[in-house]
Amino acid sequence: MITVAAHTAPLASRAMLASDSRRHQRVSVALLGRYMLSDRREFPCQTVDMSPGGVRLTCAVLGELGERVVLYLEQIGRIEGAIVRLMPTGFAVQLNATPRKRDKIASQLTWLANRDSLGLPEGRSYERLVPVQAGIGLRFEGGRTAFARIIDFSMSGAAIASGARPEIGAAITVGSTPARVVRYFEGGFGVQFLLPISADRFHDGLVL
Repeated sequence: MITVAAHTAPLASRAMLASDSRRHQRVSVALLGRYMLSDRREFPCQTVDMSPGGVRLTCAVLGELGERVVLYLEQIGRIEGAIVRLMPTGFAVQLNATPRKRDKIASQLTWLANRDSLGLPEGRSYERLVPVQAGIGLRFEGGRTAFARIIDFSMSGAAIASGARPEIGAAITVGSTPARVVRYFEGGFGVQFLLPISADRFHDGLVL
């Protein structure tokens, strides 16, 4: 079993990657999310690997070295830090977190690292909300439409109560948000959004 030890000592901002590899065990994990640069522009991203002290992201828009970044990651939640390395496909962030938050990240990463090897079920998102207005229109492949109810949602997907049963993998538009069907449950199905929704829409109660 893999364990990830949290370390509470401060890291030198320009030496995060070297010191992070010594102090923390980095976990290869692909988590969808969004990041906000200092000018408040938001973009989707995906993690490459992560430790309690830092995270490496794949993304389309690069920030500047030293720039503050706010991240919203599935399974992890809201974290922030500074860009310490730029790469052709993204950048690395040194996290600015309290010892308690780092301990929590370490526990989450340990669970993620061992989930597959232990045969654990796919976890639900770290943070899921119940929408203010649950009614939603669905548009299926071929143009058919239906009305349904959102049970709850995260930045990357939603659980939908509906009598319809589209095929797994089928394209579907939930409100105005493109998605695909990923699972069934009694009384409905789950979808994954093609891109994670923005943090503002997520925390404001979601209007898909």
